[in-house]
Amino acid sequence: MFVLFFLFWVMLNGRITVEITVFGVVIAAAMYAFICRFMDYSFRKDMMILRKLPLIIAYCFILVNEIIKANLVMIQYIMSPRILPEPALIRFHVDLKSHVAQVLLANSITLTPGTITVDMKDGEYYVHCFDKTMGEGIESSIFVTMLKKLEG
Repeated sequence: MFVLFFLFWVMLNGRITVEITVFGVVIAAAMYAFICRFMDYSFRKDMMILRKLPLIIAYCFILVNEIIKANLVMIQYIMSPRILPEPALIRFHVDLKSHVAQVLLANSITLTPGTITVDMKDGEYYVHCFDKTMGEGIESSIFVTMLKKLEG
């Protein structure tokens, strides 16, 4: 997180000089100390995120891939007058332990065109789908698989 704070500082300044670098290190250290002290953050969490970085990057690529595929499906629905969608509200349960993973799943579903997470509570999700076929197998989707790997 310290490195991100420092890089953000450099990006805001737009150039690197000795003064900007020294001041940036001091500001980044102060911000890092603040979040460690008051926001339940630690160096250990930084190391955990660094260790899981390949999985996080893979999840982002999978999310982008699923968004593209869902966009193509939605284009087919919009462009074809013969295909009539059957909207559905589906309910399913997923055993994700952390609240962060649960929210990430809900946001990933909502970011994917044709689906919107209506409600999420204690691992139970209500998702509105543009067509009922979009909700098939959602409880065992690639999102759930990757988030379980990230938790474990």
